[in-house]
Amino acid sequence: MSGPVEEKPYSDGIAAIFEVVHRLRLPDGCPWDREQTHESLRPYLLEETYEVLEAIDSGDDAKLMEELGDLLLQVAMHSEIAAEQGRFDAAKVSEAVAAKMVKRHPHVFGDVSVANAEDVLRNWEHQKMHESRKAGSDDSVVDRVPASLPALAWTLGLQKRAARVGFDFTSPSAAAGAVAEEARELAEATDHDRAFEEMGDLLFALVSLARTLKVNPEDALRVAGQRFRRRFAATEAAVRSEGKAFSDLSEAEMLQRWEESR
Repeated sequence: MSGPVEEKPYSDGIAAIFEVVHRLRLPDGCPWDREQTHESLRPYLLEETYEVLEAIDSGDDAKLMEELGDLLLQVAMHSEIAAEQGRFDAAKVSEAVAAKMVKRHPHVFGDVSVANAEDVLRNWEHQKMHESRKAGSDDSVVDRVPASLPALAWTLGLQKRAARVGFDFTSPSAAAGAVAEEARELAEATDHDRAFEEMGDLLFALVSLARTLKVNPEDALRVAGQRFRRRFAATEAAVRSEGKAFSDLSEAEMLQRWEESR
């Protein structure tokens, strides 16, 4: 039989999870936690990030707090692994990002003036570019967007970085014109390879349009998917209540049921 769990074996505040993780990683700690590496934790980090996004969408503060805690656990685990190897620790992680934020917010911690949030983003990008050049790197601003992101988020990141250094449409109407042009080219595609390329161009143009309208395409698509899920479930239930399946309906009947589910 196991003995009683020590009541609250950690300090109050932000240090709590870091102390718990340190204890779990000790030689007499948890076998599973002690086996973890940066690489083995990758899927958990990604999963927890998406669960935070889902909690934000839910508007449930209790769920959001829980999921942020799970994400913080991942930070604690990676920091502890690095500390065990003498590379860095949680304190260094915190100090490094704090120093970076101070350096990149001269309008708060220095004497630089900004007019709006867009000025802040432009200054941020130029500061990062300056730091990169000073370090001897000739990477493009778009090279700093992680290619491991989902395609929609990656594309949005590429476009945002390019826009911050002046490469952008002049207006939403100009972006909409690009969407119309790409849609026309897709409709005219006569083979699979061309259709594949033109579909990519159309999706890229749609992301541009969303961005110029200040609409996050990832969020817009997720909400559209949620609307579809609810409406499809209602339509499916209505058809099932008639003792039928979608395959039993004509196209006109299916459209009618769909319209009735609004």
